Amino acid sequence: MHQNFKMVATTLFGLEEVLANELKQLGAQKVETGVRSVSFFGDKGFMYKANMSLRTAIRILKPIKSFRVFDEDDLYEKLQKINWEQFMNADSTFSIGAVVNSKSFTSNSHYISLKSKDAIADYFRHKYHRRPNVDLKHPDIKIHVHIQKGGCSVSLDSSGDSLHKRGYRSATNIAPINEVLAAGLVLLSGYNGNGNFIDPMCGSGTILIEAAMIACNIPANINRNEFAFEKWDDYDEDLFFKIQDVLLKKITNPHFKIMGFDKAPSAVRKAKENVENANLSDFIGVHHVNFFNSVKEVFGKTTIVFNPPYGERLNIDVEEFYGKIGDTLKHHYPDTTAWLITSDFEALKHVGLRTSKRIALKNADLNCKFVKYEIYEGSRKEKKALQ
Repeated sequence: MHQNFKMVATTLFGLEEVLANELKQLGAQKVETGVRSVSFFGDKGFMYKANMSLRTAIRILKPIKSFRVFDEDDLYEKLQKINWEQFMNADSTFSIGAVVNSKSFTSNSHYISLKSKDAIADYFRHKYHRRPNVDLKHPDIKIHVHIQKGGCSVSLDSSGDSLHKRGYRSATNIAPINEVLAAGLVLLSGYNGNGNFIDPMCGSGTILIEAAMIACNIPANINRNEFAFEKWDDYDEDLFFKIQDVLLKKITNPHFKIMGFDKAPSAVRKAKENVENANLSDFIGVHHVNFFNSVKEVFGKTTIVFNPPYGERLNIDVEEFYGKIGDTLKHHYPDTTAWLITSDFEALKHVGLRTSKRIALKNADLNCKFVKYEIYEGSRKEKKALQ
């Protein structure tokens, strides 16, 4: 039996509960949400499974040491007290990522990274007269230093490259949505392959691909080339492939339509290319259609999730554009649940439909709302009368 240990999965603001839910469904123990993070317990095999499966995690950290820290010199001293031979040697390459959220540290994250790097390099230089080299691209070991108020947590990063880099996206449009956020939107909408799915402004297809992976139960990071834990001394390749096989056997075929529209031919081309890279061409249809001229052609329960233009992205007449979104949904998309994300809160007033849910999220640095509209067959009043 492998030993259980604590891990921390980081995520985007507003997706903490979604990630906690994913972890519970995967079988994590003692799941607790934090700010942009969720802590949990599991064994080595679970760490592999979490990296392959989680849709809303950015990275999975394995904490190795926590301590109180007062300033930069104190951090240097305390990092030197860690027994680094457990994790690396003087011939290893390493890199440091740091996050600082503390008033007693005037320096920025970059400086804390450099200070931490010096502490570890000096530890080996003093003991062995050789120092490990830094490699930012492909380090043998990636270390994460997180300073929150007066506490410091030092972790090994088991993921390596951010987990949003799924490995399927080669073509992007002006402002592609991050894959983790796209998966979060689909999961927040409640969609799980239980009906039709439409992204009516699909851009390079990220939301569509994440929706299809959810509908087919395909692990989020099955297309990735490597994870950081594969370079660890205790990496168990047999266990990794065993877990991968179990996950692959759980993939299913959805019985509903998953469709994307875009009015730009270039976006349609990019989306098709990315869908093909993700091996999902059998499940996703991408069409050159202007949503505002479209009507709902699929029968039955349908979920719409989209990321219309806002912020710096495209020059549009906001009032007219968002007004058309509302009109198209109301008149041409009966029996659908529509969700859209925007940072333009004024624009939402022009949709002309009542939201039944609003969720605060962030898209990069933009504060956003993810809003839900219920579009009934006939009017809401008739619906009420029938109940």
